[in-house]
Amino acid sequence: MHRLLARILAKLPALAAALLLALPAPALAGTRIKDIATLKGVRDNQLVGYGLVTGLQGTGDTLRNAQFTEQSLQSMLDRMGINVRDARLRTRNVAAVMVTADLPPYTGTGSRIDVTVTSLGDATSLKGGTLLMTPLMGGDSLTYAAAQGPLAVSGFSVGGQAETVTQGVPTAGRIPNGALIEREVPGTFRDLPELVFELKNPDFKTATMVADAINAYALARFNRRVAAPRDQRAIALMRPSNIAQTRFVAEIGDLTVNPDTPARVVVDQRTGTVVIGRNVQISTVAVTHGNLTVRVTEAPEVSQPAPFSNGQTAVVPRTEVAVNEQSGRMAIIGGSDLQTLVRGLNNVGLKPSDIISILQAVKTSGALQAELVVQ
Repeated sequence: MHRLLARILAKLPALAAALLLALPAPALAGTRIKDIATLKGVRDNQLVGYGLVTGLQGTGDTLRNAQFTEQSLQSMLDRMGINVRDARLRTRNVAAVMVTADLPPYTGTGSRIDVTVTSLGDATSLKGGTLLMTPLMGGDSLTYAAAQGPLAVSGFSVGGQAETVTQGVPTAGRIPNGALIEREVPGTFRDLPELVFELKNPDFKTATMVADAINAYALARFNRRVAAPRDQRAIALMRPSNIAQTRFVAEIGDLTVNPDTPARVVVDQRTGTVVIGRNVQISTVAVTHGNLTVRVTEAPEVSQPAPFSNGQTAVVPRTEVAVNEQSGRMAIIGGSDLQTLVRGLNNVGLKPSDIISILQAVKTSGALQAELVVQ
């Protein structure tokens, strides 16, 4: 009995390993609906304002060149009871700036948001400056926030008469929590006429998958279907009466799906970047690519006349032309998946610019079964 028990215990690790191998592979984790779709009507609002930054160490606007900065400074001092209309201001510690911010949806009065400050004149740096109170207006010309505070500038510029070192952008900065909300955007979440999820990447299949995932959850939770796809972008929802609207949207947003991606190849000729989608396929083609280099060199020569002659010195043109064509090898490219396609392109051994040229030629031939986007 003891020997049999010992044999069973000795075989337990092997049995456990066999069971682990027999288990099915875990399914790929899906993407949450709230990461691929947004709720229609729930969006940010852009704010903009004009203001002054003070406290700069001689790196502000030149008042003679930036007259709007001088006018703004005079108007500000006039409101404070200081008359400088007849004086010639020469300060370099002030800069005119534009202030921008995004007002999140349903933000209440008294909340704070971040703002971005950028130079408008010929200031060389905003480092160390402080933004004076600046009203921020929306598209309806109403003031929704007021910004003020010290700037956080990451870039700097240091130079002398012969050399200048610049890192980052010293004429732009941010003020964390620098704007105070003074007015709320009209409307609340409960005032939405309907609940509609809009996909960030419109696709008919993805919209159908999102609606199916929502309906499967709703049948188990509410015993009814609540989602219907309208088109490749929108999925309309019907909220049950026994759940709050906020909780309903929160539960729907946590559902996961595996969105479908279109077959697309994006190339950037300026940087040599090539991005190939997962579903891109290339019909089997034979490709060869060779580089042709033509070098033209001008080396003019001077022709001197014989001594004691009536000849004149002349310049004789001399042109050298060299042609070099590298040998190209024929390679077969084709594949039903991304890994096979990338392996086939790598076997040719080309530079990114050459791969872009090949993809364009393959698309022209009709062998590229995907959309080619050239930026």
